[in-house]
Amino acid sequence: MDISVIIPTHNRFELLKRALESVYSQSFQAKEIIIIDDGSTDNSSEIQKLFPRAKYIYQKNAGVSSARNLGIKNSTCQWLAFLDSDDTWHVEKLAWHVEFHHQNPQILMSYTDETWIRDDKEVKIPKKFHKVGGDIFEACLSHCIIAPSAVMMHKKLLDEVGLFDETLEVCEDYDLWLRVACGNKIGLIDEKLITKYAGHEDQLSFKHWGMDRFRVVALEKLLQTDKKERVVQSLLQKYRLLLKGAVKYDKMLQIKEYEGRIKQYEKLN
Repeated sequence: MDISVIIPTHNRFELLKRALESVYSQSFQAKEIIIIDDGSTDNSSEIQKLFPRAKYIYQKNAGVSSARNLGIKNSTCQWLAFLDSDDTWHVEKLAWHVEFHHQNPQILMSYTDETWIRDDKEVKIPKKFHKVGGDIFEACLSHCIIAPSAVMMHKKLLDEVGLFDETLEVCEDYDLWLRVACGNKIGLIDEKLITKYAGHEDQLSFKHWGMDRFRVVALEKLLQTDKKERVVQSLLQKYRLLLKGAVKYDKMLQIKEYEGRIKQYEKLN
């Protein structure tokens, strides 16, 4: 099985080195490793000297979705594995995926469990991030349970549902996994095969308030699918929460918008 590994990065030279070391330490080696430098202004370009076999591509800063999509477009393998530059893989990560898909050829995307490290200490993962496999659309509605670094998928799925949405600054992974889960089973490898690190300043998840503002955009794409009824229920839940936040902070434009959305979806519910 030939695999392309896609690593987006931005001003993370030291973390990128750590991520790449975990890729090159795999018991099952990927055919190609693609680094997309999303407009770094540090010394990230020097990574080519340390890992000359990796394909390094620089683009002007356009966001993580654009970077991943550029990596996908430049990949030559049918199987894609994603790794964020601040995460690492455990040594058997790709081997577990390969074995899973050999045993389950009808499933074209799988993901693994994970370990969380914050400020050099392992932290307990909240129950809401419990991992499930199979028909996981319902489990994906509330929030994103799948880390990009945990995923391996076949390009056929992207031909079917499209690439990462470059208009979303965050929750782009939530959006794509929902589109996949809407019509496909997703396999779970119930092993902690990635480590996610938190505590550094440039994490996108810390950059934006009110993440549901981005999740509703993803959900509204699915109103024309056979999941419409459940999507509307989820949209109502999220817009009601957003309305509470807008009222609390006296955001008049958002209050009017959210009240209108709630009325719209109450009619459909």
